[in-house]
Parts: sequence; structure tokens; C-alpha cells
Amino acid sequence: MFYYLLKYVLLGPLLRLVFRPRIEGLEHVPSSGAAIVAGNHLSFSDHFLMPAILKRRITFLAKAEYFTGPGLKGRLTAFFFRSAGQIPVDRSGKEAGQAAIREGLGVLSKDELLGIYPEGTRSHDGRLYKGKVGVAVMALKARVPVIPCAMIGTFEAQPPGKVIPNIHPVVIRFGKPLDFSRYEGMESEKAVLRAITDEIMYAILSLSEQEYVDQYAAVVKAQEAEAAAKERKDRKERKFPRMPLS
Repeated sequence: MFYYLLKYVLLGPLLRLVFRPRIEGLEHVPSSGAAIVAGNHLSFSDHFLMPAILKRRITFLAKAEYFTGPGLKGRLTAFFFRSAGQIPVDRSGKEAGQAAIREGLGVLSKDELLGIYPEGTRSHDGRLYKGKVGVAVMALKARVPVIPCAMIGTFEAQPPGKVIPNIHPVVIRFGKPLDFSRYEGMESEKAVLRAITDEIMYAILSLSEQEYVDQYAAVVKAQEAEAAAKERKDRKERKFPRMPLS
């Protein structure tokens, strides 16, 4: 109930008015039956813009941090995501990944649309990163098509750390469904899962025209954070050098 209240009354009309998103390829999203919509992830606003323009309900696998944040803001965010029917996903470890797959398969078993960001996290610099294979596992086990999707302009509209979005043109582009039935029964083959995931990421790349990075976004973020911390430490030591002991 709250999902449709947000979509048609509280949030959807406002998002369409402010961003005026241009929609391309909406005919590729099936009007019924289970399917996975796999997209790039550039902004917090992605969670709201895609559901606002789709005719069907879509359930996203959302990071667990949205449901466990501290303070009033954290409680409001958790309430919003739960009320909108989104599913929390713990991203810390292999067992957590298996739990996410089970949750996603539960959505697909009800002939619903499942939204997933194969990169596993938001892009911090606007580039497209290597996809994780969970999307391939779900596509094979549920025997459903994957619809690639590109969010264009949402990084400029609401880059990381920005609370109030900028007014910036947004395009939401859907590609032709990808059929992986030729790999049926091979969901345990690592090479197959990698090939399927790479095919999905290439389809997203073709739609979004982003720069591609063949590394996981979380790894690059960690490396850059470590380098930034080292640079801050080096600057501090240059500014306040240690005096030699007499």
C-alpha cells in the first residue's frame, strides 16, 4: 500500500516534475512475469526514479545499512525502505551473498520484477565497474530474462554526499531482454557465471556509454580511501615534522 502511495501520490509525481526523466526502451520491460532489471548505480536517487516511471512494481535488493542507520534519519530511512517493500542485503561475506540470492529468488518466484545493481555499490566517480555474479546465479536458477538498464544523468543530479539533488536532465534507458536459457543447469560453473555477468555489464555499458573499469567498485573505493589516508598522514608529518631526540 505504501509503495503505491509513494509512487502515485507522495514521491512519484514530484520526481517526474523535478527531473522530467526521458524514458527509452520501456517496451523491453515485460508487462507480466518474472524478470530481473539490472542497472548501473550512480546515485541514491536511482532507487526512486526507476520505480517512479515503471508501470509495474519493482523490488530492489537494498544494502542493509539503509535499514540500520542511527538516529532519526536512520529510522526514517529504514521505515521508508521497509514500507516500500525493499529487501535489506548484508554485503559482508559469502554467506551474506547467498542470503541475498535467496531473497531475490523469492521475489522472482512470485512472478515479480527484481531490481539489482550488479556492481554491488554506487559508483563513486561515475564510471561503470565490474559486476558481481549473483545476478547470473539468479537468472539461471529462476530461468528469467535480464533487462539491462542505464541511468544517465543521476550522478550529476545527486553525486555521492549530496543530500538535495541538482536539477539535471535524466535519461532512463532499457535494453532488449537478455536470454541465458542456453546455460540452463550450469549455475555452479564459475566460468559460465562470469561470462553471463560480463555480458550483462557490456549491455549496460552500451546503453550508458560510461567508462568501464575491470575491477570491483568496492575494491577501488577501499584503495582510494587508503591512499587518501596516507596522503593526509604524509601532509601532517610534513607540516609538523617530528623533532629528533637529543
